[in-house]
Amino acid sequence: MRFLAPLLLAFLLAGCATTADNKDPWEGFNRGSFAFNDAVDKAVLKPVATGYQKVVPAFAREGVGNFFDNLEDVGTGLNNILQGKPGQGVSDLGRVVVNSIFGIFGLWDIATPLGLEKHYEDFGQTLGVWGVQSGPYLVIPLLGPSTARDGPAKVIDPSWYWPKLLDNDTVYWSLFALDKIRTRAGLLQSEGVIDEAALDRYTFIRDAWLQRRRNQVFDGNPPRVKEEDE
Repeated sequence: MRFLAPLLLAFLLAGCATTADNKDPWEGFNRGSFAFNDAVDKAVLKPVATGYQKVVPAFAREGVGNFFDNLEDVGTGLNNILQGKPGQGVSDLGRVVVNSIFGIFGLWDIATPLGLEKHYEDFGQTLGVWGVQSGPYLVIPLLGPSTARDGPAKVIDPSWYWPKLLDNDTVYWSLFALDKIRTRAGLLQSEGVIDEAALDRYTFIRDAWLQRRRNQVFDGNPPRVKEEDE
């Protein structure tokens, strides 16, 4: 992360100088990074994630997902507050308290049945809410799709720092790997749809990711863009 932060900041500054209608001026770099990530995925992540899904029972996978979702709720709550949505922010932080205590460190989602709805917010979305443009599309090695705004914003969110509270390196890297594996396992079902629908996987994933990201920033109700009005 010490290496990625200044690199991504340089991308952010460069992105400010690009034209607004060019969403992918770094396509050459991005395609290379995409190919690298794809090769790592096929060689390592996908086989491990497939084995994880086959070997680990569904209830255990759900518990793992709940555990990491509970940690993410901390950042979601803080970002909702920063976005001017204190009600949702307090609800998100309340989820952390309820699930950590009564859900045994978040392994069970007790908060949702109690009416504490789960949200998904990060600092990149917070910047977007306050008017910071996304900038050019950016594929980060090993991390995947992002933008000139969202890439550097990743280093602000708490999920990057909670593992540093662990003194045991073995536990730290085991949890890090488990988080990546369970995330990749969750994408296995959608992979076939992409392969069938996309003539160019890079372009398909880029456009789908950017559209989804815009919807996230505007909570599912993005404003009409100029081209749509015309």
